[in-house]
Amino acid sequence: MADQDISALFLNCSIVKDNSKSHTQKLMNRAANIMKKEGVDVDVQHALDYDIAFGMEKDLSSSGVKDDWPILMDKIMAADILVLGSPIWLGVKSSVATLVVERMYAYSGDRNEKGQYKYYGKTGGVVVTGNEDGAKAVAMDVLYALSHIGYMVPPQADCAWLGEAGPGPSYGDTEFRGEPLDADNPEGYANDFTNRNCTIMAWNLMHTARMLKANGGVPAEGNIADTWQEFTNAKDMSPDVVG
Repeated sequence: MADQDISALFLNCSIVKDNSKSHTQKLMNRAANIMKKEGVDVDVQHALDYDIAFGMEKDLSSSGVKDDWPILMDKIMAADILVLGSPIWLGVKSSVATLVVERMYAYSGDRNEKGQYKYYGKTGGVVVTGNEDGAKAVAMDVLYALSHIGYMVPPQADCAWLGEAGPGPSYGDTEFRGEPLDADNPEGYANDFTNRNCTIMAWNLMHTARMLKANGGVPAEGNIADTWQEFTNAKDMSPDVVG
């Protein structure tokens, strides 16, 4: 891969206010750097750097509430790839991740230039970290939400790091030492299972984004909200007959 023909937004939904202390961000950085090396235009954002209001509306500032969501939404729409990052709390994604997904869902009635839902033609993934069970549950939750609103989810579109249950070292902490240490896996990062899945996720997101871009997105047949009856409710599509 070479030319900077696609873009990616990594949006960290950690509840840690200082992004430099976020373990989720450390794992997201690995995926982001893989994409940068392959010519992707990468933007990394921390959700808590913005004032995101609660509510199923596109912009709540008109209601007198401080709302930076439209700024993030512009970044989301400008990116071919969206990777959401979330820690695990009580076995599920963070409250910040839930808020981001809710605000994205508020645009579910909008259409792209083909008449499809707004997020068609984009691809999505998720990064998860924590010291308790729930990595797969968080991945299922986030990836389903992205798919439901129009994102293409490729194979192996998630990666996660799980430490021992309870308080303890997390991804990137020096207490978690992998041996041997080397330039690619300095102390705190040497977990082959996590790093392998992170690499595969990054490449599959890039492959999918480039395939979508090369083919003009998803074909606009059978998936337009205003014309679906022409395809599904045709007289020769009786549910009583197969073949």
